[in-house]
Amino acid sequence: MPSVANSDIDIAAAALILIGADPITSFTETSTEALVASNIYEDVVQSALCASRWRFAANQQELNRLTDTPTGRYDLAYQLPSDLLMLHALTVNDNIIEYNVYGDLAYTNGSITDQVIADYTIRVGEEKFPSYFILAVEYALASAFAVSIARDDGLAAILERKAQQLMQQARTLDSQQQTTRKLTTSRFITERRS
Repeated sequence: MPSVANSDIDIAAAALILIGADPITSFTETSTEALVASNIYEDVVQSALCASRWRFAANQQELNRLTDTPTGRYDLAYQLPSDLLMLHALTVNDNIIEYNVYGDLAYTNGSITDQVIADYTIRVGEEKFPSYFILAVEYALASAFAVSIARDDGLAAILERKAQQLMQQARTLDSQQQTTRKLTTSRFITERRS
């Protein structure tokens, strides 16, 4: 019975199989496949996680305000979470506020009593990747492996197109994991009747 790819090694091995290479059982093997996989795997995965607001990799956290104020333009500085890959929004009382990221800090204007909440993407473990995301990552890895291992630009281009298609399908599936927003048409109907 085929196994489900639920670890970094499983995902990298499946991507290697897609280009006709030998699968690996460890990133520390002495093979070319293991050397390439160990050096690019995490970059490809983190890039894929940052490419969309994946529901399975979303997190919220109240930010800690720093006592030192920013040098200019902003009133307050907040420490960003250590597990943050991509910041999507800062809110106060469920209202989105303006901010700017400087290194591992978020600068904003407001009151020192504000409770600032960050919505952001984290690096979740492979065991939490849904199957649609795993497949897209496997093809993205296979595209990179096709260039560096198989040295076949044509195969790399085909795999890249397939990876992009699968990533779009994954975004569509993942976006269905939240309440559907109702389109308000009353303003349009009122305009049309006037």
